[in-house]
Amino acid sequence: MTDDALNATDTQEPRLWQGDGWTAKVIKNEDDDGWAVAMFKDGEAEAALIGPWTMGRDKKNPKPLDGNAFITLVKTASEFVRRHEQQMHATLHQSVTVNSSTGRVTVLLDIVPDDDNPYATLSAQDEGGDTVAEVRVEAGFKLNRTTAQAWVDAGFEKP
Repeated sequence: MTDDALNATDTQEPRLWQGDGWTAKVIKNEDDDGWAVAMFKDGEAEAALIGPWTMGRDKKNPKPLDGNAFITLVKTASEFVRRHEQQMHATLHQSVTVNSSTGRVTVLLDIVPDDDNPYATLSAQDEGGDTVAEVRVEAGFKLNRTTAQAWVDAGFEKP
């Protein structure tokens, strides 16, 4: 992002920068006498990433934010959020392929992390991608090769 790309609503202050869908805010580090920078994605109440921030020359106040630092912070925070989303997706959507009497079966576990009533759907697909079985299970169901094979061998009865 260049200075030319800034919108009228973007902010450029020594301790607060906004732009590119992000806000960088320099804050007092609660753990020591230093400073930290918190990166907030627009619309989010909690910081996506908080990291240490450099002291200024007076060794008392934080170094002011600048364009290059903001660009780096946005890239770092975006990558962190992307990795977190990928990890969450992998946790909530798992699959294992096992053998059955009719060929290979892919067993899928899709977790719905509802705050009040979390659950998961265990399903099986044949080699053509057609769903051959589906049951609702506890959100804590552990999908692995052993549990998948046991479910297939049991004729897809609810585990």
